[in-house]
Amino acid sequence: MTLKKRLSFCLLLLCQILLAQNDSITKLKEVVVSDTNLKKYSGTQSVQTLNDSVINRNQSSLTSLLNYNTVIYFKENGLGMTSGPSFRGTTSAQTAVIWNGININSQFLGQTDFNTIGTRDFNSIAVKAGGGSILYGSGAIGGSIHLNNDLSFKKQFSNHLFFSGGSFDTYSANYRAAIASEKYSLQVSISRNSSQNDFKYPGTIDQKNLNGAYYNTSMNTSFGYKIDSKNTLKLYSQFYDSERHFSLTSPSDTKTKYNDFNTRNLLEWESVFDRFTSKLRAAHIGESYKYFGNINSELFTYGKVETSILKYDLAFDVNDKIKLNAIIDYTRNKGYGSSINNVKREIGSASLLLRHLVTDRWDYTASIRQEVTDNYGNPFLFSFGTRYQFTDFYRIKLNASKNFRMPTYNDLFWQGSGNPDLKPETSYQGEIGNEFFTKNFTLSVTAYYNAIRDLLRWVPKEGSGDVWSPENTDKVRAYGAEVLLEWKTKIENHNFTLNGTYAYTISESKQVIRGESIYKQLIYVPYHKLTGSASYNWKKVSSYFQYLYTGDAYTTPFNNPNTKVKAYSIGNLGVDYDFGKKNSYKLGFQMLNIWNENYQPVTNRQMPGRNYTIYINLNF
Repeated sequence: MTLKKRLSFCLLLLCQILLAQNDSITKLKEVVVSDTNLKKYSGTQSVQTLNDSVINRNQSSLTSLLNYNTVIYFKENGLGMTSGPSFRGTTSAQTAVIWNGININSQFLGQTDFNTIGTRDFNSIAVKAGGGSILYGSGAIGGSIHLNNDLSFKKQFSNHLFFSGGSFDTYSANYRAAIASEKYSLQVSISRNSSQNDFKYPGTIDQKNLNGAYYNTSMNTSFGYKIDSKNTLKLYSQFYDSERHFSLTSPSDTKTKYNDFNTRNLLEWESVFDRFTSKLRAAHIGESYKYFGNINSELFTYGKVETSILKYDLAFDVNDKIKLNAIIDYTRNKGYGSSINNVKREIGSASLLLRHLVTDRWDYTASIRQEVTDNYGNPFLFSFGTRYQFTDFYRIKLNASKNFRMPTYNDLFWQGSGNPDLKPETSYQGEIGNEFFTKNFTLSVTAYYNAIRDLLRWVPKEGSGDVWSPENTDKVRAYGAEVLLEWKTKIENHNFTLNGTYAYTISESKQVIRGESIYKQLIYVPYHKLTGSASYNWKKVSSYFQYLYTGDAYTTPFNNPNTKVKAYSIGNLGVDYDFGKKNSYKLGFQMLNIWNENYQPVTNRQMPGRNYTIYINLNF
């Protein structure tokens, strides 16, 4: 049976089981959430939502926002350069980035470069820890990052302008406009970021970051139209263009640069009938790059992938306590370029999700997913989660899941390094979470275990300098604990907020040395990461302090103690004043890396010392 026939069969089968669902979220008259399944089926997992105030006080890149506010560790190859996450000890390709409900991880890299995502283009950003392959497909093993443009159907007209200038000729600008009524909603956002990035290395006399200049431009449009009381059309569109000159590790190195251009378009039709909701989504994602091995040459290598996605979500409220969802999706991508000769991949899946509110204190979710691929068999995935609230201030959560990820085009075909014999990776994971909460205080403590088979990772070739290649690691175990803390209070006109995160991470591969099994920590996975922030607001004055500590991390698979990136501590200060009365007009100042810390997240990839930014933030 062909892939398309199998998908058609699954769709017909599930349509007979379910029709649709009148989800409680769709009853909201003012806001339409772009990723309702995140809210409906992630209640048993750890989900951290970052609000506007947190987004605005950080630098424009997604790397900066998440590095200072979450447990995720980032392997950043210098300021503005390529940046990949390690979530719960996994690789960068095991964290899925979800744009308005659609997985946008690169088909080349299998990951998203977090320095190519601007945070000010979104009005909602959430971080979900743990496996999510049921809902979001290949790559959602360590966790997922959700970038949402939530539409408001309440009469409004607003404009927002942000501009900043800082050290190293660094400039950032963002304009957002929103206009809406009860019938339609439109949001438009345009961003531009650039920097000469020629900072002086801390602790040196004349060493500078060479060939580090970059710029990027993005435009986002979100539009919703209510055809009638039961049907809504939504369109999301994003364009991104950038050029980066990759920083040199030595003045004698050849200067290089990298251009990439990405497009994302999503059309959604939602229909609501009594207890039924039907969502049909069609998306097209394009990604292309050019790499110039010599900045003074016209010669380059290139790659391009076009991805088409068709997704149908059929949901049904059985009653007030039981909700069911059936999801069919089909993905087809085609890639070509210097290292890829017109390869294509088709992936189909059918998923069934259940949420049951047993009592006011106890609920659970259960999900299954059958994937159908033309390259790597037909994996069957599952997840189960439950939570129980024992008291008015304590709740426990339990989760288990099986997840899956296929090799990417770069893994298989990258010139000089690709490995066409790679196998897909599979993971089984479980976690237990404890939540303590009062009106102004929340504490979450989660312990997890993740067993990964055939882990896909890029490692340095022994004796080959800076040349890396992909390989399967037979057995990897990742386990640890995460702590999230928030406290806020208000005393007359004084507002105080404290936030903190801590991650203890063990992520080990099994190696056999002289007949003995030994586990070694994976490269660029620190055992400890700690973040903290304190903010104080009084009338029109706002101020904050951020802290980041990252422990030692090995840089070779053999855990040689002499090949580590050293631990580092960074502090940031910020203050702004609101001059506005009717409209908000804020002028602010930031001091970053206040202790002038000399640090390298990746060996030989220097980060800047103390630097400064001033900004203006206007709402009208």
